[in-house]
Amino acid sequence: MAMDIKHVNSAATARINTSNAGKGSAAQSATAAPVQTAVTQKTDSVSITPQAQQIQNVQTKIADMPDIDQKKVDEIKAAIAEGRYKIDPEKLATNIANFENELSDLN
Repeated sequence: MAMDIKHVNSAATARINTSNAGKGSAAQSATAAPVQTAVTQKTDSVSITPQAQQIQNVQTKIADMPDIDQKKVDEIKAAIAEGRYKIDPEKLATNIANFENELSDLN
């Protein structure tokens, strides 16, 4: 997610510039010779590391992928309807146990 930070601190910068301008005009009126002050504007910049760019690219690709593989869903539905879909209870139990172990490792 990109965030535009160009104007984040514009109010504070405006106050500082106004304050500096007021001080400069008072000093100029007090002296006989006018003094010009050079105000340089600094700009902020952000650079993104190559790793962050890769992560952004992957996130974009994942967001573009469909959540459901409709082709696979249709194949399984057809197999169930035709009686070809077989469930291996041992494999199912092993997969459930592995999944629970992975979840407990996250905590």
